Amino acid sequence: MSQNTTPGRILGIGGVFFKTAHQDEMRAWYGRHLGLTDEGQGVSFQWRDHDDPTQQHVTVWSLFPDTSNYFDAPFMINYIVDDLDALLEKLHAAGVQIDPKREDHDYGRFAWIFDPGGNKLELWQPRQA
Repeated sequence: MSQNTTPGRILGIGGVFFKTAHQDEMRAWYGRHLGLTDEGQGVSFQWRDHDDPTQQHVTVWSLFPDTSNYFDAPFMINYIVDDLDALLEKLHAAGVQIDPKREDHDYGRFAWIFDPGGNKLELWQPRQA
């Protein structure tokens, strides 16, 4: 089975974020029981692309305060994409709900979409080193 190499595809999970009213206690619990040592910047898991092992990626696990407006649901998944514009074009053509907001940072570009259940999903195209 060959993998789709057309631009505008998901490469992996870029992050898993969830809200909590008790960040310090949750950080301590995850650190003590699961070894996820988070000193306030999240935990980064580095990995390599299966099809191109020279490409390194990172998946971030992070707690947000329950008052955060960054996402509405209790959690949000961030997907790493190869070509944000191409993927957004495909999704628009397919009628997927797309948030008009965009963010551009030195570590990458971001956009957001919604699944049929109303869950907000973050799309991230990392900057090339």
